Amino acid sequence: MQEPEFWAKLVLEATVSPSEDPLRVAKALGNVVGEPPEETTPGARSVRHETESKKALGQVRDQLRDRHVRAAARRQLLLRTKGNSASLMLNRQAAAAGVVAICGVPDESPLGPVYLTLKSDKVDAAIDWLAAYSEG
Repeated sequence: MQEPEFWAKLVLEATVSPSEDPLRVAKALGNVVGEPPEETTPGARSVRHETESKKALGQVRDQLRDRHVRAAARRQLLLRTKGNSASLMLNRQAAAAGVVAICGVPDESPLGPVYLTLKSDKVDAAIDWLAAYSEG
């Protein structure tokens, strides 16, 4: 995997419904990026996972490539770019299994989506690298 030539951070966030265990939701976020979940407060109404790990960024990139959804991810990221960040929504049930499945609207994930935000000093280059058309 070619090293990215930019700084990037991934932020994953999800609300926690009263019927859910915040620790399980946090684990789902960690599964997406291949890292253990951060400390989570029992009874939390939302969970957040942040990482600047190149390995985590590579894991998301590989998932997009392997699931053949790079074009959809690229389109969503470009539509939802503001300043130095871009975002997309992921299906929460798929995230629990460590799978990146893109949602077009929040209702596509029954318990609500996982919001993935890509923050970068070169957000266009980060999107190009993460959701490249021709590589791999």
